[in-house]
Amino acid sequence: MMGRKYRRHYHRPPWWLKIRAMFAQILLPLICFQFLRTLLFPTTFDVILLTLMFVLYCSLLLKLF
Repeated sequence: MMGRKYRRHYHRPPWWLKIRAMFAQILLPLICFQFLRTLLFPTTFDVILLTLMFVLYCSLLLKLF
């Protein structure tokens, strides 16, 4: 009984962690580009897209996914 290893209930597979890390690295330059584009050519679509990308990036940093 003492030698049992307990795993976390919500353990993610290693391939998911790699995809999430890769997506977070790609998303930051896209957010910077979208921010500059929104400053130069502000449209409703650009603002909504920037907001969605920012929320997704924050959720990745907080490990909600």
